[in-house]
Amino acid sequence: MIGPIIIIVVLLVLIPVSVCITGGIVAAGLGWALKDNGEATHEGSELIELNT
Repeated sequence: MIGPIIIIVVLLVLIPVSVCITGGIVAAGLGWALKDNGEATHEGSELIELNT
């Protein structure tokens, strides 16, 4: 009887939470990498200074 309860808890709680946390980490890393790339490839542009 305890087995199905554990499976239900994992499916309804742990998997969605881990997907949300992983998505946030991936989004933060991608944003950081793209910001650094944009600043490096457009060095000297006046638009970089406006984006603070």
